Amino acid sequence: MTKIDQFESLFRKASKPVFQLEPVNVRDILIVTDMDAAQTTLFADQAQAFLTALDVAQPEKLPRYSQICGNEFNSVQQLLDRIENPRPDLVVTYRNLHAETADHPFSLGAYVNVLTQATDIPTLLLPEPKVLASYKDAEKSDPSPLADTTRHVMVVTDHLAGDHHLVSMAVRFVTDDGELILSHIEDQYAFDRYMKAIDKIPDLDSEMAREAIGKQLLSEPQDYIESCRSVLQTGGVQNSIKPLVTFGHRIEDYRHLIEDRHIDLLVMNSRDDDQLAMHGMAYPLVVELRKTPILLV
Repeated sequence: MTKIDQFESLFRKASKPVFQLEPVNVRDILIVTDMDAAQTTLFADQAQAFLTALDVAQPEKLPRYSQICGNEFNSVQQLLDRIENPRPDLVVTYRNLHAETADHPFSLGAYVNVLTQATDIPTLLLPEPKVLASYKDAEKSDPSPLADTTRHVMVVTDHLAGDHHLVSMAVRFVTDDGELILSHIEDQYAFDRYMKAIDKIPDLDSEMAREAIGKQLLSEPQDYIESCRSVLQTGGVQNSIKPLVTFGHRIEDYRHLIEDRHIDLLVMNSRDDDQLAMHGMAYPLVVELRKTPILLV
């Protein structure tokens, strides 16, 4: 390696994205269900209790809640038209609206798929009402999947460094005494595949490459999380900021992490600039983690 190459590498390594807190306005909240007015009101009350963190930042400007019942739309376009006039800051709903296959957990349903891709309005998916009702009716010993409030919020992404909007949105949903977990899990399978290719190149030191590349992949999100903590503390944010940066197998690891850390809310990106479909990692997580509230940004 020439001295010029070394200098360029050191320069790029020193150039790190620093978190910038963005203003997040969540004042007009729309509840969307496929139920009648009475059931929709009950679901809206549960959602409002869950979102008490939104009341704290500006008590004089409490969020305004409105709702759309099941008999007010019977097509995706009708729902999109209703959402655009007036346009909310947040939509709260659940999977498989108006779907005959609601009992089969293999998809999100057409309404949620289009809602999260055709608009840029953040969408909060709560556990389905019948799931919440089953905990209440059966008086289960396990806690309800919908917590009293959002004390433990986890940001989920495969590229955390530089995603200011995602982190800023997550901060808005954490209670003042709560915990914000900024997670970044590198794909162990992908890393191992590249390392196997490097092992086959005689001119490269495989062990050195494995150690150096692995360290670099984890150091970038770690440095970004430190900048998040510094900026948020300077700004007076009361949350506890916890890093979670490691190698893993994505879906399986996140499931265990959510259970072990008693996560109240996941926050993740749902749109991908390079494709029409939902962001690669978001879709399988949203499909499988049906009892976990998920905010799709």
